[in-house]
Amino acid sequence: MGFGSPEWPFLQRTGCCLDKRHSGTTKRQHSRPVAAGEAQAGLKQEQAYVRDEFGKILERERISSNEHLTRAILRERAATEEERQKAQRFARQLEEKDRELKKHDAYYKEQLARLEERSAQFYKVTTEQYQKAADEVSARFKRYETQPVCADLQGKILQCYQQHAQETLSCSALASQYLHCVNHAKQVPRAVRGRAAVPKQG
Repeated sequence: MGFGSPEWPFLQRTGCCLDKRHSGTTKRQHSRPVAAGEAQAGLKQEQAYVRDEFGKILERERISSNEHLTRAILRERAATEEERQKAQRFARQLEEKDRELKKHDAYYKEQLARLEERSAQFYKVTTEQYQKAADEVSARFKRYETQPVCADLQGKILQCYQQHAQETLSCSALASQYLHCVNHAKQVPRAVRGRAAVPKQG
């Protein structure tokens, strides 16, 4: 409680009154000793009044201090609660972000697995198609593979010319048969070419 508090004028006024009454009481004690007891009782009453007022002032000061302290504690608690709520919100946001990242990671892994599966299937199909096409081309070319035309006669003519180098007319009959075989082979389909029957000598 300071000198500038609302209770200070009351204390000044009470103190002045006490001084005046005490002075008056002293004078009356000299003039009228009989009234000393009454003055003493009045002084005690004034003292009790002052003590009561002081007690009220102190109680108001205590209540005011408690209120200030309570408000400060509540503000501190509110700030702490706000910080706690912020921390909880931030933690929830982090958890949500983590779940979202895990979801995206699972999605990308699933897409990657699908792509790998499709790539494997495509490679398998492509390989099978390539092998099938290669087999078809190989079979197609094999179908047209034939034995040399009149191969037996060719070998016989060569052998005849080697044996009768000075008598080539001796091989004329074989040469005639070879020409007849070749002409006959030109007239039959390619699939049976080379398998034409060789005419026998008459």
